[in-house]
Amino acid sequence: MAEVQNDRAFVQFKSLEYGWRAAFYLLTRTYYHKYRLYTIRGIISRWAPSSENNTAAYIANVSRLTGIDPDEPIGIPLERPARWMMLGVAMAIQENGTDSLDYFAMLRGWELCRQDF
Repeated sequence: MAEVQNDRAFVQFKSLEYGWRAAFYLLTRTYYHKYRLYTIRGIISRWAPSSENNTAAYIANVSRLTGIDPDEPIGIPLERPARWMMLGVAMAIQENGTDSLDYFAMLRGWELCRQDF
């Protein structure tokens, strides 16, 4: 079991790896493949809508951190994995800061997500 649920508002995972797996699954399979969102602007506008966030600032910060223009296609996840990992890390920094980042957990989460293809 990858998730532990004892909070009504947020899904909790048994490890950071599974949290990253879920994030990458959402970004690459749901947003990219299902909703056809290919840019930082498109993804962030859905992830952090302006009714709940300062979406423009979120987009600008993620673009700055990744070095990817907000309207530039990020690329096919299997062909450009580093760009999708940068997107995930930049969004995590935007949401939580840098104190709890574990890059090895992030990389293991990417691998877990890719195993499901």
